[in-house]
Amino acid sequence: MRIVRLLGPALLVLHLILRVTNQSIWTEVFLYNLIGIFVIISITLSPKVDFFVSKIAIILGIFAWVLGSLIASFSHYNFATNLLTSFGELMYLVFYPFIVVGSVRMIRGQTSYKRNEVLDSAIIGFGITTFGMAFILPQVLPDLNRNFWHVFYAIAYPLADLILLAIVFSLFFIRRFSLPSFLLVVGITVFVATDFLYLSLDYDALYSLGTWIDDGWLLGILVISESFWHADSQQKDTQPLIAESRTPLLITAAVFFSATLLALNALQPDYLPRYIAFPAVMTVVLAFSRLATAINQSRHIGTERLLARTDELTGLPNRRRLISEIEEFVDKEGSLLLLDLDGFKPINDTYGHEIGDKVLKQVARRFDRALPHDAFLARLGGDEFGVLIEGLHESAIEIALALRATLSYPIHIENKEIQLGVSIGVAKNTGHADLLLRADTAMYKAKREGLGVCPL
Repeated sequence: MRIVRLLGPALLVLHLILRVTNQSIWTEVFLYNLIGIFVIISITLSPKVDFFVSKIAIILGIFAWVLGSLIASFSHYNFATNLLTSFGELMYLVFYPFIVVGSVRMIRGQTSYKRNEVLDSAIIGFGITTFGMAFILPQVLPDLNRNFWHVFYAIAYPLADLILLAIVFSLFFIRRFSLPSFLLVVGITVFVATDFLYLSLDYDALYSLGTWIDDGWLLGILVISESFWHADSQQKDTQPLIAESRTPLLITAAVFFSATLLALNALQPDYLPRYIAFPAVMTVVLAFSRLATAINQSRHIGTERLLARTDELTGLPNRRRLISEIEEFVDKEGSLLLLDLDGFKPINDTYGHEIGDKVLKQVARRFDRALPHDAFLARLGGDEFGVLIEGLHESAIEIALALRATLSYPIHIENKEIQLGVSIGVAKNTGHADLLLRADTAMYKAKREGLGVCPL
């Protein structure tokens, strides 16, 4: 297998040498296209079994190109009819859809695309297309007064090249880096660059078969075939995401460039081709769609974070939120109050959890009304509550007594009169990390000894 893999590059080197020393119909027709056949064999025998669809698509694409190249070679030496020559031109065009399908599947790997990745790749792709249509396409477009099919293919090839390049680049920049994907993109870039060089020379009637430019296409498909011989590393978490570091920059550049060209096109309509308007507008529109998606996701993330730190029953902050507030409270003067309801368990046992939940809601409202506006009240779970209060320790004790007083009269729920008490531990903030532990100790002492409020 390794011999087959190396035969293609070796034959390319041989072809370059013979082109200089002994160019003939044998080198330009048979040897040249034999390299393409070895590329197909190399991909077929490559060890990548997890990229079956990609492998088949790219093999079919390169086969179509080799067939087109073979017919073009025969046509150059007057061995092909006009009908066969037209078929060869069509085979060149068939190359592109197969390569697009194969490239997308290979770069994507075994993962699926998320909405953001699709939008990001579309923005970058349309941005690249805008650039190509503004500055590259006008250099290779033919004289529209020539033969229809000549004009058709001369327009179709650069457009297909541009679309192919835009797709593979945009997808490559939003996925994890992998050597196979990198080699695939390099190979396609070399192939497309050779195509544009050929179209530019052909436009000026300077191209002729058998020059070094022809080997650029072979080099491109050889690099593409090499991508199938390397292990995929997309799944390694240790590798950085290209998307995290470069995608925002690429999107910004694409939008800025497209918007600038749109403005220039509006001010100077004849300065740039009018057909750049479509990809430029699509770039800007998709960018706004991406912005709306990002805002919506940020809103959802904010809501999820809030819910993760909120007690579902009472709507108060939960234990996680209280612990977070305690960490920020370390340098402040104040106290932590821990409250544990007295007599709540029998209520659940007697009346059921539904009544118990309603009791907890009313207790939470009473506590909230009795606290200063800058106090922080949280439900820790079950029948426990916590309060952070800034200010003097003596003030915290007075507030604890006020909280205890809120349960001095019964709670009425569904014609039931329910009496509760509360034990409160008060711990002064000393700047140490044991504030919660000391408040908990004080609360259990108050409960155990029936003190009501126990400062510590």
